[in-house]
Amino acid sequence: FRDEDLRADRQPEFTQIDCEMAFVEREDILNTFEGMAKHLFKAILGKEFDGDFPRMSYDDAMRDYGCDKPDLRFGMRFESLCPTGARPSGEEKGLTPVLSQGEGGTPDQDDLVRGVGFKVFDEAELVVGIKAEGCAGWSRKQTDALIDFVKRPQIGATGIVFVKWTEEGLKSTVDKFYTPEHLQKWAERFGMQQGDLLCIMAGGAEKTRKQLNELRLHMGDLLGLRDPWTFKPLWVVDFPLLEKDEESGRWHAMHHPFTSPIPEHAHLLESDPGAVKANAYDLVINGTEIGGGSIRIHDRSMQEAMFRVLGFTDEDARYKFGFLMDAFEFGAPPHGGAAFGFDRWVSLFGGRSDIREFIAFPKNNAGRDVMIDAPSRIDDIQLKELGIATKG
Repeated sequence: FRDEDLRADRQPEFTQIDCEMAFVEREDILNTFEGMAKHLFKAILGKEFDGDFPRMSYDDAMRDYGCDKPDLRFGMRFESLCPTGARPSGEEKGLTPVLSQGEGGTPDQDDLVRGVGFKVFDEAELVVGIKAEGCAGWSRKQTDALIDFVKRPQIGATGIVFVKWTEEGLKSTVDKFYTPEHLQKWAERFGMQQGDLLCIMAGGAEKTRKQLNELRLHMGDLLGLRDPWTFKPLWVVDFPLLEKDEESGRWHAMHHPFTSPIPEHAHLLESDPGAVKANAYDLVINGTEIGGGSIRIHDRSMQEAMFRVLGFTDEDARYKFGFLMDAFEFGAPPHGGAAFGFDRWVSLFGGRSDIREFIAFPKNNAGRDVMIDAPSRIDDIQLKELGIATKG
C-alpha cells in the first residue's frame, strides 16, 4: 500500500518486486536489472535489444522533454528560442553522458524572440517549442483543438504560437511582430523543413516545460507515434538529491533521506545542497517509470550531514533514527537496490498503459472499489470497539 496521489496511472496498492543488495555500486544494479529486463522481453515477447540501454540525466530529460520519464518512441525534442532555455554543457556540470539526439543550442545562443514588442515572449522566462513533421497542412480547427487541449485546467497554459512552412513559405500566428527573417532563424534552430509545424509556448521555465510535455505526448497520440508494441527503454540518472520548499525555505529529500549523493558531489552536501545529484536511477520504458532505486548512505557522518541539511537537530535525528546511526557504528556495507512495479510490467507486455486493466479489484480515482462498494460506512458499534470518534 502506498500513500500516493491517485493519478490516472496509479493505484492505492500494487505489487512490487524489490531487491536490496550489499557491496554494490550503481553499475552493478543497473547491469543486473537491465539484464533482467532484456530477459523478460525476450522470454515473453521474443523481443531483443542491441547494446546497452541508453542513459539520460534528469536535467537533460527535464530540459529536452519536460518530464523525468520521457517517451522516446518519437522525436519532438524541445528547442529553446532564448538563452534562458539554452542547452547547458553536461560536461561542465559533471553529469553522466546523455543520450545524444543532436547538437541543440549552446549557453550563448542568440535570443530569437525578445525585443520586438510581443509581450508574451518579452516577459517569459522561457520560450520553447516542438517540431511536428509533416503537419503544416493542419487546419485552423485542428490547431485550435491543440490550444483548447493545453488550456484545460489540469494543464493550465494560455496558448500556443504556431509556425507553418507551406508552399507559400513560413507563416506564423504572430506575423504582426516577427518578420520572415525572424521566422527563418526559428526554422533553422528547429531544423525545420517545408511541411513542418512548430508549436511554441512561453512562460515560467518549469511550468512551461511541463505544459509542453503534455502537448508533445498528446500530439504523439494524434499522429499515431506511440505504438504500444515499440519499446524504447532508458535509464534516467543523476536526479537532484534535494528540493527546496520555497515557502518554508527548507530542503526536502527528493527520494528519501537515506539516498546517497553521487561520490563526486558528496563534499557539496552542506555547502551547496541544491547542486548535489543523487546516486539514484529509474528504468523508463515508453514514458512510464517501470522501477527504480538508489544507492543508500552507509556512513554515519554522511547520514548526520544529511539530517542537518534537512533541518533535523542532533536530538531529533537521534530520537527518530538512533537505531540507524548506531548500526552504522558496527560497519554497514555499501548497499543499494531497486524496486519494480509488477503491475506495470504486466500492463507493458499487455500493450496497455493503464495498470487497472491488470489488477483484480482496481480502485477508481477516489480510491473506491466499485465492485464490492468499499470502503463502506463504519457503524457506531464498530467505532466504539476501536476507540475511534468521528467529527463532521
